[in-house]
Amino acid sequence: MNSTLRIAIQTKGRLNEDSVGLIKETGIDLISGKRRLISAAKNFPMEVLYLRDDDIPQSVADGVADIGIVGLNEVAEKKQQVDVIKHLGFSKCRLSLAIPQSMVSEYPGPKWFNGKKIATSYPEILKEFLAEKKIDAEIHVITGSVEIAPGIGLADAIFDIVSSGSTLVSNRLKEVEVVMKSEAVLVANPKLSKEKQGILDELIFRIESVEMGKGKKYILLNAPNHKLDKIVEVLPGTTSPTVMPLAKEGWSSLHSVIDDNEFWEVIGNLKKNGAEGILVVPIEKMIL
Repeated sequence: MNSTLRIAIQTKGRLNEDSVGLIKETGIDLISGKRRLISAAKNFPMEVLYLRDDDIPQSVADGVADIGIVGLNEVAEKKQQVDVIKHLGFSKCRLSLAIPQSMVSEYPGPKWFNGKKIATSYPEILKEFLAEKKIDAEIHVITGSVEIAPGIGLADAIFDIVSSGSTLVSNRLKEVEVVMKSEAVLVANPKLSKEKQGILDELIFRIESVEMGKGKKYILLNAPNHKLDKIVEVLPGTTSPTVMPLAKEGWSSLHSVIDDNEFWEVIGNLKKNGAEGILVVPIEKMIL
């Protein structure tokens, strides 16, 4: 039985870059090369299959790949039998309806789309939204640049992926309804063997260790023992700070982990309460 876990990721683009970056952060070393359809890992029982993003859900459902990293929007659109194992927090976007900027002043809400033609590459998600809102609109499926459809008279509006919104602006369109929020997710075939499930569990463990280390700093400082209680009060940690005696009598070293978003506030409070020799170190991975 093949005990190598095969993961499908996007061939190119931002999702490819983010996916490859995540795999590298977990310590998995891929054999690189131009125009490879499959890359083996040197130090982990896994190989990467490069596919179009809209082919990944079916490939995982059919067992061509065991797992995949793909946008949640593609999972919802393709409706394949895959298990969403983990939300990965990158490649975030949304699926939205947009109309010409010239029509925004007379937009009353979703009922505006009644009798209109909407261009999209995501007809299934759009159908569900229209049915839920009881809107009778014509769906025009486009596989290319959806945003140009209103400008060349192919449609009255579009339903497409929006990230920064700059593409809409450049095509004189305005986002009016957010239908779905999406991000990269890890999906798996529901019928993985015991051996492959074990490899997947190890991969998830590594991913979660990388995630826990992001946005955090490891902090070391020295403080007089009579001020330790006050310093511990302002020094957050995963459980509680580590305190170790120093060679200098009456002094201790404290170690802890803090979030980036509270970094300067914490540093200021530590200094006020007598902390000295504060050292801050970035964290690559964190295992609890």
